[in-house]
Amino acid sequence: MKFYHLLFLGFVIIFTSCKQEEKVHHYIKFNKTGELYQFLKWSPDNRFPLVSAHRGGPMPGFPENCIETFDNATTYNPMVIEFDIAYSKDSVLVIMHDDKLDRTSTGTGPIGNYTYEELKAFNLKDNDGKETNFKIPTLDSVLSWSKGKVLLTIDLKKGVSYAKVIEKVKQYKVESNSIIITYSANQAQEVHRLAPDLMISASVQKKAELKRLNGLGIPNNRIVAFVGVAAPDKELYEYLHNKGITTILGTMGNIDKSSITNPAKNVYYHLVNNGADILSSDNIGQAAEQLDKFRYNKKISSAYIN
Repeated sequence: MKFYHLLFLGFVIIFTSCKQEEKVHHYIKFNKTGELYQFLKWSPDNRFPLVSAHRGGPMPGFPENCIETFDNATTYNPMVIEFDIAYSKDSVLVIMHDDKLDRTSTGTGPIGNYTYEELKAFNLKDNDGKETNFKIPTLDSVLSWSKGKVLLTIDLKKGVSYAKVIEKVKQYKVESNSIIITYSANQAQEVHRLAPDLMISASVQKKAELKRLNGLGIPNNRIVAFVGVAAPDKELYEYLHNKGITTILGTMGNIDKSSITNPAKNVYYHLVNNGADILSSDNIGQAAEQLDKFRYNKKISSAYIN
């Protein structure tokens, strides 16, 4: 009996240990588009700085542009998930950044050379080149997964139709957690024409670019301003904030590298303190830790974050 008692205790300890290691997910949930608009309408009393996981937040064991990676990112912070859409040979909307499969999967050559059924045979690789059991997702699967979990910023690779992507967004009823990325005022105008209710990420690195967007009929309350990959002058943040516009700063690249080299400088903390609202980063662990600290110090919370 003593042996079985010890064996039972061993199982209890192992089970308890496993339960303790389970990661907590931090989700963002909007029930309707009006709640998203309210969340993104900047004011001093309505601000919740966020990390945007560039290409979904890849790290060892978790490839870029992969649902399992997106889900892992939510264990660090409530997340904006940035991802990329490409076409398969048979025009299925799939999630992939590169034109070729070689770097991020066990496939070779252009992604457009394969039907989606053929793409399903390949496994994704992490950024160290290690093969995983994860597969190339479709846009359908990502949109279905995302509802009630994350805010999406949707990037279309060259040649992908905004109309087809917006059709999918509407099909899965994820207008309340989707932002469409554009790279020119004309692209932003096209998205707004197709779906006036959708939020748009538009490049605004100087005041004239916002005036151009407004001149094309895009109102400030549908714009999230991408201010570049280097921190702008505080004046630009103030100009955009005074118009109720939330900003995205791309830290992928030099800013992320600087933070990794000098973690004690609290680079991300200072960036949001100076006016950045969303940080698009490849270094989500460090960024999340510093934004947690910032929100705690400033007593920032939101009813849309669990």
